[in-house]
Amino acid sequence: MSNAETERIIIRPMDEYNQKLIANVHPVNWVNPQPADNYDLVVIGAGTAGLVVAAGAAGLDLGLKVALIEKHLLGGDCLNVGCIPSKSIIRSSRVIGEIWKAQNLGLNVNKNVVVDFASVMARMRQIRAGISPHDSAARFKKLGVDVFFGNGRFTSKNTLQVEDTNIKFKKAVIATGARPVKPQITGIEQVGYLTNETVFSLIQKPESLAVIGGGPIGCELAQAFRRLGAEVVLFHSSSHILNKEDREAAEVLQKVLIKEGIRVVLNCKLEEVVTVTEGKRLYFSVNGHRDSVTVDEILVGAGRVPNVENLNLEAVGVEYDLKEGVKVNDYLQTTNPKIFAAGDVCMNWKFTHAADAAARIVIKNALFAPWGLGKDRLSKLVMPWVTYTDPEIAHVGIYAEDAQKQGIEVETIKIPFTSVDRAIADSEESGFLKILHKKGTDQILGATIVASHAGEMISEITTAIVHQIGLSKLSSVIHPYPTQAEAIKKAADAYRRTLLTPRTKKILGFLTKFS
Repeated sequence: MSNAETERIIIRPMDEYNQKLIANVHPVNWVNPQPADNYDLVVIGAGTAGLVVAAGAAGLDLGLKVALIEKHLLGGDCLNVGCIPSKSIIRSSRVIGEIWKAQNLGLNVNKNVVVDFASVMARMRQIRAGISPHDSAARFKKLGVDVFFGNGRFTSKNTLQVEDTNIKFKKAVIATGARPVKPQITGIEQVGYLTNETVFSLIQKPESLAVIGGGPIGCELAQAFRRLGAEVVLFHSSSHILNKEDREAAEVLQKVLIKEGIRVVLNCKLEEVVTVTEGKRLYFSVNGHRDSVTVDEILVGAGRVPNVENLNLEAVGVEYDLKEGVKVNDYLQTTNPKIFAAGDVCMNWKFTHAADAAARIVIKNALFAPWGLGKDRLSKLVMPWVTYTDPEIAHVGIYAEDAQKQGIEVETIKIPFTSVDRAIADSEESGFLKILHKKGTDQILGATIVASHAGEMISEITTAIVHQIGLSKLSSVIHPYPTQAEAIKKAADAYRRTLLTPRTKKILGFLTKFS
């Protein structure tokens, strides 16, 4: 596709905000540049990983020739159908959550607040469009990156093709991301369903919504749509939601979702979907008992699959798996040493910040490894993550189960928010902080936080792990009072108290008599 006019991008609704978005991330009149004779680096895929690699390589100011190839929208999932739109509507839904809690705070507020769903979604589109210049084709062109729109596929060990244009490269990066898994449920394709790629195009609120998948995406959107006025049923195949998360943390959130009126169906098997007069009917079974529910819309948030098809990876000796993605080593190098990969296409961590961190590894390893300057490893990353429900669940490091598998003896310090003054003042006592440390030392191995702004709190512990700051030193850090982050100091103080063994206390008591 030498001229972007040959494929007009449509994002519904085509209002002023989505038109602005498209003008930035896939301009209608964009003409692909005349390719350079040979690129130092070619990046396929312009999501977070691809954008960071391209901008980082071009920004080194070393005169490198960099090309960026994208078949759809610059910005990938995060900007267009992920982080930005979801957190925008979650912000609106949090206001409703606060109104529901108002009576506990001594406020007589009318709970029957009218939600203007169309305005909520318009605000989301406005925010997305406002952020989009950062990921725009114009910005990357200004950075010195040659931006090509079209399908990129490898044709030989050092060439690829974008539509009818041949491009030569020295090194390449695969950053094509992932897409929602198609549910294997009889009839669902015929009936139709939403995913994160389509749900943000809604302009009219579904009165009832079935959410398939109790992972982070499913939980976040189930709560948001419930607060915005939809009747929500959340289906999950395991015994509790967020089954990869700390069980106690998941149970806190599960109770909140149920209290807010979400019907949570666990241990279920979805069997069939049919169209009926009232809407879309899902048949399911729990422990052999068959039941059904009828809703206006179905939202699928049950996993993601890497985009590895149509790249002709065989032509360049890059091994891949349709479920796991491109195979990489710890340096994010594929089975072809001149081709690297980053982001959702090759990593278990499917987060924007993980893609960003991996992209920085790729820049160093792809460009500077031959001179011994780039040998960064993926396994060295300390990766925090957050489920943006209310309360949020944030985690970093390992879980107790991981430590047990690795043969590491650990101890756990748990600070319930019933002992944190600010949490009590906020009426948010159901949260907690849990820190895992190596037995006999103050070395922090992992942490889980359940709190309204757990995502803001987890970075302190992540910093401590990265820079090997133990609980003893955290105990000496002054935390403002009253804050919920004071729970971290309480945990550190709790560790310090364990050092006061009976023998130590006896010695200190003896010494104080002569002070």
